[in-house]
Amino acid sequence: MKRFSLRDKFEDLPTAADVKALKPLSIIGGLYAMTLDMLVAMVKPPFQWREFLFQTWFVARVSVVPALTLSIPLVVLTSFTFNTLLSEFGATDFSGTGAALGAVNQIGPFVTVLVVAGAGASAMCADLGSRTIREEVDAMRVLGLDPIHSLVVPRVLATTTVAVLLSSVVTVNGLLGAFLFSVYFQHVTPGSFVASMTLITGLSDVLVSLVKATLFGFVAGLIACYQGLRVQKGAAGVGNAVNETVVIAFLLLFVVNAIVTAVGFEVTK
Repeated sequence: MKRFSLRDKFEDLPTAADVKALKPLSIIGGLYAMTLDMLVAMVKPPFQWREFLFQTWFVARVSVVPALTLSIPLVVLTSFTFNTLLSEFGATDFSGTGAALGAVNQIGPFVTVLVVAGAGASAMCADLGSRTIREEVDAMRVLGLDPIHSLVVPRVLATTTVAVLLSSVVTVNGLLGAFLFSVYFQHVTPGSFVASMTLITGLSDVLVSLVKATLFGFVAGLIACYQGLRVQKGAAGVGNAVNETVVIAFLLLFVVNAIVTAVGFEVTK
């Protein structure tokens, strides 16, 4: 007869390393489930227009200035590098090509969502996390209110809307900065800069850029809401959730950017 041993029982329990290894899978599963719940709740009336407008204004207010400030040096740096290369071949008339390609395809949507995820989504996560630890979300469930419908849907749509609108503004702002830098500091002809902008970059690239911004904003808002609603361990848990929101959002955004860029290249070539 085999003797009972507590050690054998404890060896069957998952270790801390096992729990940490399963955490990414748990997050992916939770995000998938929340996405399905949100898509269902999105079509259920009534739509929370007041909350949507408030969250849109909030995300835009904390994101506009940093995004515009960050876009100019990035596009200018891209344009400067491209113009330096073109000058070696005597082809500075094509200087607008690199600026337009970089601003529309990558810098515009990516800078926008980095700021939206870093500033807007983190603040959104902190707000929902504070409500969670104060048991306001549980009180909503007791009253028969769906937190997904009342809290998640307006916030995710707000980050998506701001990302799309702000991406266009950031792209134009970056191109304007690159134009002024190229004309006044690198002595590029204004007409050649403007004319060469559409040599490679067309309407299809603009549409792909808007698709990127839409997906980026959706993912950033979804992660912020998911992390905020699963906060535990009080105020310290809120801080951890905010940090995880930024890290997870940035990682997923790089993945989404790579996938959409590859698909967009195949579609538009």
